[in-house]
Amino acid sequence: MIARPDDLLVLLEVSRSAKFTAAAQALGLNHTTVARRIAALEKALGGRVLARATSGWELTALGAQAVLVAEQVEAAVGALGPAGRAPDPITGVVRMTATDGFSAYIAAPAVARLRREHPGLSVEVVTMTRRALQQRSGLDIEVVVGEPQVHRAEAVRLGEYMLGIYASRGYLAEHGIPATMADLKEHPLVYFVDSMLQVDALDAPRRLVPEMRDGFTSTNVFVHVEATRAGAGIGFLPCFMGDLHDDLVRLLPANVAELLPYWMVLRPDSMRRPAVAAVVRALREQMATDREKLLGRG
Repeated sequence: MIARPDDLLVLLEVSRSAKFTAAAQALGLNHTTVARRIAALEKALGGRVLARATSGWELTALGAQAVLVAEQVEAAVGALGPAGRAPDPITGVVRMTATDGFSAYIAAPAVARLRREHPGLSVEVVTMTRRALQQRSGLDIEVVVGEPQVHRAEAVRLGEYMLGIYASRGYLAEHGIPATMADLKEHPLVYFVDSMLQVDALDAPRRLVPEMRDGFTSTNVFVHVEATRAGAGIGFLPCFMGDLHDDLVRLLPANVAELLPYWMVLRPDSMRRPAVAAVVRALREQMATDREKLLGRG
């Protein structure tokens, strides 16, 4: 039995979203039809193309081979654009995860600029601060802090950003300006929730000033910024975020200048998609454009 091209395209969409429901929505089908198409494809190919994983569906070895063919089918169909106009290959949905700050200040302007040239592109960003996943079904790009240890994926260093310490002018007027690292232990810390922090590279406050007591903690870096501005304590903040606010003062820059790396993790098959490759290029370009700000020299 020969596999049908439309069944291959269904598998391709499932491989990108890792979910039947998301694939059905993208293709304008229902969940039952997607399941039936996958079953028909497996019957034609004589084996399983998908396997259950904690995050959704993952391709089997046979499924990965089928997706290579499906991408060729997709490219061939895409070549049949309107007469006299070449089709734009940078279309479709690209899914990524990244930290809150990176998503807002690097990914958002990069994608906005890219979409002005390629309006058929859609990018979904889930914000979180965590280690890279070992199983990344449905994700094209992950951006993490610190060098990731991954299998069956490509890890690429994107660049660095500076972490500094900040306090509001009002807080310093009321509580005094710490002149030394030892003085910091007298002030409350604004930072991540220690028990929920998964990224070792972000342990700077506990390593540099272990005597500082938690004053206000959150899993979201935007909350750190606003809590520091409100006078909740002294915040360890990315300089590219802290330097945006005139009411914040950077403290002890000669003592606390923590360089942290951004790394990008890609599925082996992701870069074959022009849309993913274009987003990766846009992120790299934005990192280069904002390098001085990221390093606290903006």
